[in-house]
Amino acid sequence: MNEKNLAYQMSLVSRECLKTKDKKRWLSMWATDGIIEDPIGPTILDPDGAGHSTPEAREAFYDRNIASADIEYIIHDTYTSHLECANIVTLNVLLDIDGKKYSQQVNGVFTYSCNQEGKLTALRGFWEFDEGAATLKELGVA
Repeated sequence: MNEKNLAYQMSLVSRECLKTKDKKRWLSMWATDGIIEDPIGPTILDPDGAGHSTPEAREAFYDRNIASADIEYIIHDTYTSHLECANIVTLNVLLDIDGKKYSQQVNGVFTYSCNQEGKLTALRGFWEFDEGAATLKELGVA
């Protein structure tokens, strides 16, 4: 793996923004037409499966999926090539839903693509929504 790979570096910045809840920095990482497919295909997170490809859609994605969650993003392995990388990861997610705490674990591959200017053009999550949903556990009242 090339640790200087631009897409890999952007994936690390994204991970840091998740950890620190830095919405402004996370949103600034994106090319104007950058797309988020997390996970890929139709789910309750993206009913038509078209992804989130406008600044407004990416901000809504952040607000729905990142803002109210504590996400531990563990990278097990990474493969890099040109302006792309693929991280094999585990996400340990703590959610606050209507005053109740839940935990969830997602295992998958997350790919990142960027342009020459260092802006993300795509984040794609290869994981099965139903498998992730099956790990959702209630922890109790917040």
